[in-house]
Amino acid sequence: MENNTELIAQCEAKAKKWLSPAFDDDTKNQVKKLIENSNKDELIESFYKDLEFGTGGLRGIMGAGSNRMNIYTVGMATQGLANYLKKNFKGLKQISVVVCHDCRNNSRLFAETVANIFSANGIMVYLFDDMRPTPECSFAIRHFGCQSGVNITASHNPKEYNGYKAYWEDGAQVLAPHDEGIIKEVNKVRVEDVKFNGNKELIEIIGDEVDKIYLEKVHELSIDPEAIKRQKDIKIVYTPLHGTGMMLIPRSLKLWGFENVHCVKEQMVKDGNFSSVQSPNPENGEALTLALRDAKELDADIVMASDPDADRVGMACKNDKGEWILVNGNQTCLLFLYYIITNRIKTGKMKPNDFIVKTIVTTEVIKKIADKNHIEMRDCYTGFKWIAHEILISEGKQQYIGGGEESYGFLAEDFVRDKDSVSACSLLAEICAWAKDNGKTLYDVIMEIYLEYGFSKEFTVNVVKPGKTGADEIKQMMTNFRDNPPKKLGESKVVMWKDYKTLECKDSHGNLTKLDMPSTSNVLQWFCDDDTKVSVRPSGTEPKIKFYIEIKGNMKCSGCYERCNKEADEKIVAIKKSLSL
Repeated sequence: MENNTELIAQCEAKAKKWLSPAFDDDTKNQVKKLIENSNKDELIESFYKDLEFGTGGLRGIMGAGSNRMNIYTVGMATQGLANYLKKNFKGLKQISVVVCHDCRNNSRLFAETVANIFSANGIMVYLFDDMRPTPECSFAIRHFGCQSGVNITASHNPKEYNGYKAYWEDGAQVLAPHDEGIIKEVNKVRVEDVKFNGNKELIEIIGDEVDKIYLEKVHELSIDPEAIKRQKDIKIVYTPLHGTGMMLIPRSLKLWGFENVHCVKEQMVKDGNFSSVQSPNPENGEALTLALRDAKELDADIVMASDPDADRVGMACKNDKGEWILVNGNQTCLLFLYYIITNRIKTGKMKPNDFIVKTIVTTEVIKKIADKNHIEMRDCYTGFKWIAHEILISEGKQQYIGGGEESYGFLAEDFVRDKDSVSACSLLAEICAWAKDNGKTLYDVIMEIYLEYGFSKEFTVNVVKPGKTGADEIKQMMTNFRDNPPKKLGESKVVMWKDYKTLECKDSHGNLTKLDMPSTSNVLQWFCDDDTKVSVRPSGTEPKIKFYIEIKGNMKCSGCYERCNKEADEKIVAIKKSLSL
């Protein structure tokens, strides 16, 4: 980081406040080392700003400092949330919350800190006895009739990170107006205001009794149990990537009737350092290395991996040559919704008011499936709180039957309001059994979808820009794209521009229309005359800007897949070049 005398002085002054008696000795020693170090980069990164409590909560690198995840930043966030709950639900005799956590280093410490602070503020706490999947946190909030909940997790981020997700009484992550209300309360809190000394009488430890109820509800999602009975021996390889999935996913698969589930031994170990993978992210092929090793040895039918907080699922299957291939998030979402729609219609379970949801950056092939089968499909912003919002606004009027996003998240039920790999893994196993029952593989089913609804290839480019300078660069990139929108993407002519920050859509004839969305968002989309779609947005949880590219193709037979793939790859290279990526 460039030498900035004024910024260093500001950070040192801020750091010295962390040497007061309000902080413990370990924290003060860490801060002293930062101040005394001749290289001020780490001091600046730790103190140049306060770790922002945003609409999704907190997420950051663990360590001492105002811009780090520690008991003090977690404490101030919790005190602010407690203050807001007491204002918002002041007429309620007893406010209650659920507190959950993942496998990460310090997650249990942070969860217990949160529970203590809530209880010290007179709020009843249901604290899980150990790590649990994110969707079970959402379920428990609704099950106990709580007003809020906190999940300590940084999802699939590297081991240095941790996070804090705030949930509302519907079991979804907080949306307007409560998100802004909580942020205002959090911003008022000083360390000295935090009530760290808990009231044990207001903390109830929960565990297996909730697991059982949740797993029974998940089991009710099975559409074709008879296919499972006939194919109960399909060979499933599963890995939790050291995370919370190990607590429930093998149990769920067994409950659904699958008898041949192999769990990757090295990764069925709780490990906040994720020592067997470079990154605990099922989007990265490397994370499935050990699972694929076992799959080849066993000649398995399917490989599944959940991320550390078990809300997302990655998968692999064999292609027509018998080679193991990774199935991306868009393809997984397609598989889910194709299966749910096709088999609900076949079994007579589909109702006229059923609807599905996808995010705006997810493949448009889903829209074609919905349209052809006369099912309502809704587009929403990235993030499952927006899918949860669609469920909420239609509750009691229409039935949600499934929704997902390209980043490996899917939700098949409405009794959870966040993405759920427990139900997703169970349903994926059923799809595999159904396919085999019909003499097909999962790969065959994907090819059938492309043949009926059109070929599509999606590719995501992540441009990582860490730190303060990175945040400034990302901001400037978005400004440049707004000021100079592309007229061509590779050889494809752009015919429509959407800006979700202004909620405006402009076509090539100069016609301007308003976008119907519940709020604004920092997202740009460009649509071309050949149905190419490119979306760009800064990540809300990581220091990067993301480009989502979708290419269409004409696939007339399953043997055309490789040709379509190759042509799509050439288009992607040209688009990346035109965007200077």
